[in-house]
Amino acid sequence: MTSLLHRITRRVCLLSALAALTVATGAQAQSTLKVTTIPEEAASEQIRKFGPLVKYLERSLGTKVEFVPVSDYPAAVEALVNKQVDLVWFGGFTFVQAKLRSGDKVIPLAQREEDTQFRSVFITQKDSGIKSLADLKGKQVSFGSASSTSGHLMPRSFLLEAGLEPERDFKRVAFSGAHDATIASVVSGRVDAAALDITVWRKFVSENKVDTSKVDVFYTTPPYFNYNWSVHADMPAAQRERITKALLALSSDNPEGKEVLSLARATRFVPTKADNYKGLEAAGRSAGLIK
Repeated sequence: MTSLLHRITRRVCLLSALAALTVATGAQAQSTLKVTTIPEEAASEQIRKFGPLVKYLERSLGTKVEFVPVSDYPAAVEALVNKQVDLVWFGGFTFVQAKLRSGDKVIPLAQREEDTQFRSVFITQKDSGIKSLADLKGKQVSFGSASSTSGHLMPRSFLLEAGLEPERDFKRVAFSGAHDATIASVVSGRVDAAALDITVWRKFVSENKVDTSKVDVFYTTPPYFNYNWSVHADMPAAQRERITKALLALSSDNPEGKEVLSLARATRFVPTKADNYKGLEAAGRSAGLIK
C-alpha cells in the first residue's frame, strides 16, 4: 500500500512538473517583445539602424526582442493598434493617428532630445532658381510619405501659413514614400524641390551621399515636437516602466549606448507625453489630413 501511494505521489509530482514546464515554455514564447518603426528609410537601413537597439533591449529587459519591419506608415499604426507589435518608433503624426485610431489607447514613452525642437527642410537643385517657399509656385514638389510628420504634415502646414496650397499652386505634388527617396527625387531632377526630415538630410550630407554644391536646403521650418517610442495602453504598467527606464538609460558614455544613440541620430532619450503632440493634431486638422 505504501509502495502504491509512493508511486502515485511520484506520478502526481512528475505531472505537476511537466505542467509547470509547459506553462513556463508558453510564457517564454509569449514574452518576445516585438518592435517596429515607420519605414522612413530603406528596409536594409532600418535593420542596420535598429539591430543594436534590439540587442540592448534584450540585455536590459532580460527578454527576447524581435524587430518586425512593416511595409508603410499606416501599417506601423495598425500593427500597434491591433497589438501585433509591442513597441513602435513613430513620427509625431503617426503617433497622433495611432492615438486617435485606438481611442486614446496608445501611450508615448520617450523621444530623442532633438525631437523637442524638430525641423523639416526644403531642398532643391542649386541652379533651380528657387530661393523661397513663394518660388515653389508652378513647380513639381515632393513630400515623403503622406503620413510623415517631417516629410509632409509640417511642411504642408508651413506652406499653408505662407499662403501656398500645394494642390492648387504646384504643377505637381508627389509622394516619395521615404526620406532617402525624397532626396533622390531632387538629385535626379524628377521634381524641382522636396521636403524632408532635417536629421536625415544632415546624415546624407555628413556621409557625403549628396553633393551640396548641386543640391541644398533653401528653407528650414520653425521647430515642432516629433518622433517617439510608443506602446499600447494594455501593456502592463511595470513593463512600460522597464522599457522607458532602458531607453532613458542609454548614454554615449559607453560603447553600446553610443552606437545605439548614433544610429538613432540622438544625443539621448527623454520622457515625453501625449500632450506634447496636440500641436501636431491641430496642424493635421487644419491641413485637412485629420477629419
